[in-house]
Amino acid sequence: MRVMAIDYGDARTGIAVSDALGMIAGETFVIAEWNAERLAETITAAAKERNVGKLILGLPKNMDGTEGPRAEKARALAALLREAGAPEVVMWDERRTTVDAHRILRENGKKEKKHKATVDAVAAALILESYLGTGCI
Repeated sequence: MRVMAIDYGDARTGIAVSDALGMIAGETFVIAEWNAERLAETITAAAKERNVGKLILGLPKNMDGTEGPRAEKARALAALLREAGAPEVVMWDERRTTVDAHRILRENGKKEKKHKATVDAVAAALILESYLGTGCI
């Protein structure tokens, strides 16, 4: 089963899709959309197009494990995805994925300001790899 991870952002949302066996991260891309309803529809369509059976939506938690306004937005997007007819949505702790994405790009000589969309896609891939690594499929 293919799994799709989502790194939800205000202007851009990173997406990563697993291979057909749900073992490794494959395709990554970014959806540039600020409207949550349209974003949910676009994600749902992309998931159906790719035969995705499960969505892993990054849940931004504070370092102490509490949830703030960003987590509320993620939960609201999950509800919109369900309303749009998306596959099963799993909320997944995404602490430090964006920080790690920046580090990975820096270590590989990428200038972060030129690669904002790349950061979002890498963060989504990190969420996906974290989920796949648990064997929860």
